Amino acid sequence: MGISGIGIWQLLIILAIVVMLFGTKRLRSIGSDLGGAIKGFKKSMSDEDAEKEAGDKKDEPKNLDSKNAESAEASTQAKEKTEQK
Repeated sequence: MGISGIGIWQLLIILAIVVMLFGTKRLRSIGSDLGGAIKGFKKSMSDEDAEKEAGDKKDEPKNLDSKNAESAEASTQAKEKTEQK
């Protein structure tokens, strides 16, 4: 028994039908295209992670007190604008 009740003979028959329908050249090109797509996806994910880590280190605030003061001032100004309306 193979995958979920499908035996080896059923898998071989399915493989033979697929090869007859599509041909070996088309299957080879489909396989290489799929492999290239997966490789590109993995590369872009690893590049994105590397950029994110570099960005996190670059964007670390050097003075937290001044950043908190700026955000508090911005929220105060926003409250004042809403009260005026």
